[in-house]
Amino acid sequence: MRYTLELVYSGVAIGAIYGLMAMAFAMTYKATGLLNFAQGELGMLIAYISWSISTALGSSTWALVGGALLSSIVLGLLIERFIMRKMIGQPVFSAVLVTVGLGVIITSVVLMIWGGEQQRVDVQYASDIVVFAGLRMRVSQIAVIVVLLLALALTHVFFRYSRFGIAMRAVAADARTASLMGISVSRVQAVAWATSSVLAGLAGLFFAVSFELSPSIFTLGLKSFPATVFGGLDAVIGSGASGIFIGVFENLVGGYVAPLLKEIAGFLMILVILMVRPFGMFGQKDIERV
Repeated sequence: MRYTLELVYSGVAIGAIYGLMAMAFAMTYKATGLLNFAQGELGMLIAYISWSISTALGSSTWALVGGALLSSIVLGLLIERFIMRKMIGQPVFSAVLVTVGLGVIITSVVLMIWGGEQQRVDVQYASDIVVFAGLRMRVSQIAVIVVLLLALALTHVFFRYSRFGIAMRAVAADARTASLMGISVSRVQAVAWATSSVLAGLAGLFFAVSFELSPSIFTLGLKSFPATVFGGLDAVIGSGASGIFIGVFENLVGGYVAPLLKEIAGFLMILVILMVRPFGMFGQKDIERV
């Protein structure tokens, strides 16, 4: 029983990181109808930038977090303005290929600037152990769970009660009609890309703090994608919550079935889900697949 609880606890922690990245995928898709397959690479780049800023300022935790937020917003806006906005009106497949190419470019830039060596991100108290119900968890694991819950709550409030959130929902439903009603589609999409970038950046940063900072962080996008499909490509909150489910499921499979199956457990799960609910557990039935 204790072993199972340990698997569940650690699964919730890694699942929270998956959830943040999955929300990033869903946020972009909800506003633009486009999957950004450079999401993992973007999270990796933001983690490196924030680590460099923090190191230059004396390993300050606030500098690390502030650098991640600032760099993610700037990168998200720049990508939307100078790359993705040029793809408006182009075939969806072409736009998706642009994001794939963008991911390759980001990886190359990271390797050229920072190299491929593993780095340690030192954050005060992050490695401290907290004992809860007889189980040990690191502060960084608790922090990422809290951040995911906060992100889910803020997203709910944003989409349900804010005027801009309602405008984003309108654009997601029908961009042409929303534009005719006076909603700035380009502004909505810019905010969506910036928000998506922030979520991806937080996921990459928490992964770097909890494990290591290396170019392998880009695989976080691939490992988080099952949570997006499970929750629904257009369901931001559902995708975030599904990240925890995928994380726990992976840990249980790795702990009780076979460690090698842990890496593919999430993808096996979505194969089953897609056969039963092709639109995801929380997605809309009429969404268009890429």
